[in-house]
Amino acid sequence: MELASKMFTEKTVFFTSLGCSKNLVDSQVMLGYLGLDGYSIASEPNLAEVIIVNTCSFIEASKKESVETILEMADFKNPENGQCKALVISGCMAQRYAEALEAEIPEADLIIGTGEYNKITLLLKALEDGKLSQKSFVEIPKFIHTEYDPRLNTSPFYMAWLKISEGCNRNCTFCIIPKLRGKLRSRSVESLVQEAKNLASTGVRELNLISQDLSDYGVDLDENNKLFNLLEGLESVENIDWIRLFYFYPDELTDEVIEKMATSSKINKYLDMPVQHFSTNVLKRMNRKITGEKIHERIEKIRSRIPEVVLRTSIIVGFPGETEEDFELLLEGIKKARFNHLGIFRYSDEEGTPAFKLQPKVSQDIIEERFDRLFETQREIVRELNSHYLGKVIQVLVEGEHEETELLIQGRHEGQAPDIDGKVIINDLGDQTLEVGDLVSVEITEVLDYDLVGRVVSIN
Repeated sequence: MELASKMFTEKTVFFTSLGCSKNLVDSQVMLGYLGLDGYSIASEPNLAEVIIVNTCSFIEASKKESVETILEMADFKNPENGQCKALVISGCMAQRYAEALEAEIPEADLIIGTGEYNKITLLLKALEDGKLSQKSFVEIPKFIHTEYDPRLNTSPFYMAWLKISEGCNRNCTFCIIPKLRGKLRSRSVESLVQEAKNLASTGVRELNLISQDLSDYGVDLDENNKLFNLLEGLESVENIDWIRLFYFYPDELTDEVIEKMATSSKINKYLDMPVQHFSTNVLKRMNRKITGEKIHERIEKIRSRIPEVVLRTSIIVGFPGETEEDFELLLEGIKKARFNHLGIFRYSDEEGTPAFKLQPKVSQDIIEERFDRLFETQREIVRELNSHYLGKVIQVLVEGEHEETELLIQGRHEGQAPDIDGKVIINDLGDQTLEVGDLVSVEITEVLDYDLVGRVVSIN
């Protein structure tokens, strides 16, 4: 690849991060490395010499979005549209489809896998100097960042995602993630606590713990690096007020962790617990090591100890072999479990997964019909659960003006995760002046389908 030297005269970069929060953390680490190397962030793609698309390929819709974004960004290599001199594709799609991307999108200058993103500045420098003999850099993923890697937190200053491990040892038949992210690699408690301190020093007061599998955290480390130890360590970090847990599988929900959640003043009474289904028949086909009955037992256990706990889950509708009887078990399971937040995914075939070969397939029409029934059932559940907040005073983290009008303020209570759950809309400030990042007491005066409305009582 022959390129002119001193290619990047202004060292500007435009970054697009697609997919999940875990991918976003990788993007933030890349931005950290680029910042140390003298790059500034361009506000628009037409102003950037380097454009990076950190892709997702978890399901068909995310693959389509990734390709569309890459092609959109490729237009800025045309001097009439922009000044892009290097288009970089990174993340899960790069890991999964490097050869195809190289063949079908010749505009791409670099293709970087999920375990190579820490090499971004070295690869760009080699590209600039004309020293690269290949475009794709994709290996078996082994890297995971630590507190020593630079990271630019692009999230609102008051919150951050804390990635505690990478990869996954589960082999769910529908999931491509182990092939894209590798085997489980946990960070040490010491490393994570230090990163939490670093983040807190910049104003972060909400930590959202993420991984592919939170419940498996530390199984590859010694006894001093388990989830309970990590939670105790993070509790000790000054100025961190909220700690929220994501992707905690019900199989591993221990009494120790439940007790820690119940008694902690910092760990949110919130748990993201992906169940995927309630039919034991479907769970077996998914290679999930649990039954529908056991899932209900776990839910009852945590609710008996923490009655106010907010539960989020994700389910898949239309998995191969899902009969009408299986679906009824799923529907009844949702009614019984009464999740506060529910993500419903329509099953889609993913090449490279065991489920791709499973038969019989459920028709798209039936999947849509079942999706609609689940959606309506869940909406009724959420409306009823949210009605319990009426008249109560709850803690709310202020996020700023409402996205639709400057006359309203929006925020979240501890049972609402960033980006995916509802909001608290504040329509009465009283005599208070609020700042973004404030924790305030709000009395709930109205309940919408997914959002709450209230007035400020005091600033904490």
